[in-house]
Amino acid sequence: MSEGRSKRPLVGGIGISSPQRVIDARTGATKLQLAEYYLSVRQWLVPHLRGRPLSIVRAPDGVDADSFFQRHCGRLKMPHMRVLDRSLDPEHARLIQADDISAVIEAVQMGTVEFHTWNARSDRIERPDRVIFDLDPDTQLGWSRMAEATCLTLDLLEELGLQAFLKTSGGRGMHVVVPIDRRHSWDTVRAFAQGVSLRLAEQAPDRLVAKMGAKNRVGKVFVDYLRNQRGASTVAAYSVRARPGLAVSVPVERDELHELDGAGQWSILNIKQRLDQQRSDPWAAYDSTRQGLTKAMLRHLGVRDQD
Repeated sequence: MSEGRSKRPLVGGIGISSPQRVIDARTGATKLQLAEYYLSVRQWLVPHLRGRPLSIVRAPDGVDADSFFQRHCGRLKMPHMRVLDRSLDPEHARLIQADDISAVIEAVQMGTVEFHTWNARSDRIERPDRVIFDLDPDTQLGWSRMAEATCLTLDLLEELGLQAFLKTSGGRGMHVVVPIDRRHSWDTVRAFAQGVSLRLAEQAPDRLVAKMGAKNRVGKVFVDYLRNQRGASTVAAYSVRARPGLAVSVPVERDELHELDGAGQWSILNIKQRLDQQRSDPWAAYDSTRQGLTKAMLRHLGVRDQD
């Protein structure tokens, strides 16, 4: 960090205004600390953002005040943020994309805390390259039930012949991410995800549910498949959450599940210890994983191929 002519501290070359503004009363973390966190994890974070349409959660007055979700460029002054072609979302302002850490820090300077990405890359936006299951538990459930639900989901995906990757949500649940070849339509991917969710609910009706709504998941975990449609997005790995405590969404191994305290275990205050101590990247094999949704998989789930 250094200071520019305006006396704003520079983080990654970007001036940070009101650097000592506390953005989280629980931890006392400041806007400057948030920007420095993102700079420190750039090698981990940027690959999860690069090439994907982006949505941001802005909390200009801190996470204890109002926040809002934004996925279009609007009038924000972020010269390093890529503005995508209007044809990708013709009925709205142009979509945005963060391809480098400068764009991320500029967004933080404009009050951004969270970064979410689409399940497709902007160069082939009609062909998603991953399926995401957001496991969202009843607030009264203990962590052991959350870990169990995650393992049940992984077991079904393995039975189907698919490799999946895990990350904490930074909230209460887990994200199960399945990389796929870019040859399926949004309709097929959504139908597949719904089929998995329904099958899980059939196999463990006392523990899992495929229907959204708090009243439906009392004592259960909701297997949310609705993020697998065009325009939906999910918080990126290593993104901070705009909630008290500033927890971070963190990739993990399956064998770590039962050792965790919860999905909000890591925050900007202790994530460095996690990264320094982990023996290997839990997602090291992600980019080299080649797999698709076969007709046999779809038939097994009772899902019609819509491609």
